[in-house]
Amino acid sequence: MLDSLERGGWELRFRDGTPPRRICLRSGRELIQIRHSETGCNRFVVEDGSNEVTVQYTCPGNGYGRTNIRKESAGLVQIDSQGIVDGRPFQFSAEARRTGACR
Repeated sequence: MLDSLERGGWELRFRDGTPPRRICLRSGRELIQIRHSETGCNRFVVEDGSNEVTVQYTCPGNGYGRTNIRKESAGLVQIDSQGIVDGRPFQFSAEARRTGACR
């Protein structure tokens, strides 16, 4: 499902009021680890449907997470994620929308 998303600049709008964040989407997999930016995390695909994917991941020494991404269109997705980062729990829901080219 992630391969079907449009490449380019995307804006994440968090439902808890956290300021929006811009990312450059190259593969769609950038949406899996929003709170864990490091590489080297191990991923396990729990569900991989045509419009929805759930991925559980572990980042050695820095926690873990579980992210569900639901595609509404090639340029709009809903994200729910939770886990532990830096020894502290996190949970968020966000909408990600394509905004144009990467900057």
